[in-house]
Amino acid sequence: MLQRTPLYEIHVAMGGRMVEFAGYELPVQYPTGPTAEHHAVRTAAGLFDIDHMGQFELAGPDVDACLQQLQVWDIRQMQLGDAHYSVLCYDDGTVVDDIFLYKLSGRWLVIVNASNRAKDWEWIEHHLGGYDVALIDRSDELAMLALQGPKAEQILQKLTSYPLHTVATRTAIETEIGGMTVIAGRTGYTGEDGFELYVPTEGVIDFWNLLLATGKEEGLLACGLAARDSLRFEACMPLYGHELSPTINPLEARLGWTISWNKAFIGRETLLKVKLEKPMRVLVGLEMVEKAVPREHYDVAIDGKVIGHVTSGMKSPTLDKFLAMAYVPAEYSAPGTRLDVVVRGQPKQAVVVKRPFYKPKYK
Repeated sequence: MLQRTPLYEIHVAMGGRMVEFAGYELPVQYPTGPTAEHHAVRTAAGLFDIDHMGQFELAGPDVDACLQQLQVWDIRQMQLGDAHYSVLCYDDGTVVDDIFLYKLSGRWLVIVNASNRAKDWEWIEHHLGGYDVALIDRSDELAMLALQGPKAEQILQKLTSYPLHTVATRTAIETEIGGMTVIAGRTGYTGEDGFELYVPTEGVIDFWNLLLATGKEEGLLACGLAARDSLRFEACMPLYGHELSPTINPLEARLGWTISWNKAFIGRETLLKVKLEKPMRVLVGLEMVEKAVPREHYDVAIDGKVIGHVTSGMKSPTLDKFLAMAYVPAEYSAPGTRLDVVVRGQPKQAVVVKRPFYKPKYK
């Protein structure tokens, strides 16, 4: 049976078209439509229910040492209130999951993908041996929303006395917003400025309605999964199950910037070898030269020989171009390289372009 977030009835009442995603029933779009929702985030603001994401709390005397070993980023660089993107790796260097870390007062909050929640829990629990650390699943206690777009700060500021202009990108605060104690991280998955908000579950319906009412003048729209996907795609942010999987390592996925080589972590030895020898395949951006939609799983070829596959592809609402992300051998990864995407059995010309397609606009 599919799970539902606390906002399910609200989505239905708003006309949201509900679909299955990662074991949840979530709105793929509202009557406004995914294109309007996408443009709202790029020009004003959008509000997303992302409560399907997993939220794990880690605390205890050994928590820093434990987290340092579990994932690839050097958390010694993080101060109280910092947030950072990171990766959990298997011993062979492939990806367990991509995660977000929040260093909060007396504890860490680790955000994991909904589709990997049970797997990540078991994997983290398995590696706690020898560490004095408490692992607590806060997913049912905290509801997670994303308020994204250039007017996100302006809207949220109406509901709090905290000076939000002082909150830097990839940092978080715990403060009163809309009469509730909220964790607000200046983070997101859209390529725009904005906040991810952790609200007590019992108050999330009121908080959602309050945000929508508060942002109405600024053009705030409720947004579904389709807009979330097109926004992250334009910013070339990976989606687990597409650009990331247990058969892909972070170096292939162009996530080498997340890896701190000056410390131990699970998978380091294998990844160090990959780094020294260079990845055999890498993730690239493609722009279609011939008009065609490059869908997930489509083959990428050169001179009739299949050399890779598309992981995500669509017509970009912002750029009005047919674009894709794909894995190809490293020798074909330079911008300007001509390749073909096989669309319904027909090779269609494409060219490798720089990523991201859309340059993120953060504060």
